[in-house]
Amino acid sequence: MAEPGDDDAPGLFEAPPLSEQERMVEAILFASADPVSVADLNARMPHGCDAAQALELLARRYEGRGVALRRVGAAWAFRTASDLGFLMQRDVTETRKLSRAAIETLAIVAYHQPVTRAEIEEIRGVSVSRGTVDQLLELEWIGFGRRRNTPGRPVTYVVPQGFLDHFGLSSAKDLPGLKDLRAAGLLENRPPPDAGDDDDEAQDDMFGGEDDGEDGR
Repeated sequence: MAEPGDDDAPGLFEAPPLSEQERMVEAILFASADPVSVADLNARMPHGCDAAQALELLARRYEGRGVALRRVGAAWAFRTASDLGFLMQRDVTETRKLSRAAIETLAIVAYHQPVTRAEIEEIRGVSVSRGTVDQLLELEWIGFGRRRNTPGRPVTYVVPQGFLDHFGLSSAKDLPGLKDLRAAGLLENRPPPDAGDDDDEAQDDMFGGEDDGEDGR
């Protein structure tokens, strides 16, 4: 009878087969929200397990699959195969309603570009808040143009490619007329005083009339 401590005596708790260790590692990694280190894997598994060896087998098993075993720093985790990452993307449409001030500011920039902030305020008759300008810049519906060669070198605003792309325009010359703006709800559905029946004249009065010849790009 073998005495305790004999080299030939089997251990009281033998490690499970390597295939079972592989299954254990797989289960732990799938259940974990964060990557798991080899040390943590060994600590969770029965005594005598070799998590590093089990990881090697598991990595080979997942080669070419939709999910791959990846090393993340000093830990391991399952990740989507790199060539299938596009399937995980989601297009989210966020509806953001522009304030009246933002709509008016956008219209002034579009029809008067390049225009300074002071000029926008002069046309609107009220001050323009930084939040309004920042929102339009964030949406890429207005952008920075050239600085004016006037005292203080004020920055000008123009409508960039993002604005044209969003509204399906080839250039600012394709901007809608007054009737289209009213139909879209961007203007009150009534003509300004003394506008008469000529929409083109009304548009000249409200949005600047003749081109001043300054480059808006």
